[in-house]
Amino acid sequence: MLTARIYVTLKPSVLDPQGTTVQHALEQLGFRGLAQVRMGKYIELHLNTKTVAQAKRAVERMCQRLLVNPVIETYRFDVKRAAAR
Repeated sequence: MLTARIYVTLKPSVLDPQGTTVQHALEQLGFRGLAQVRMGKYIELHLNTKTVAQAKRAVERMCQRLLVNPVIETYRFDVKRAAAR
């Protein structure tokens, strides 16, 4: 089994009201020195593909077709063999 970890973030040019809200809340809690907070998504997939290359191709297609809005988001991912349980 392979595990894909996908990280999706807003493009730098896109305003992030959720990040701004979190930044203000952290400052209200006494955390200082925050230049900026940006929020994103973390997606973890477990795949039953035979090779890492197959898994990477599948994850790339999933990101392009459903998981990411390419107009406002960017993404990166890694694929690794799942640790034995």
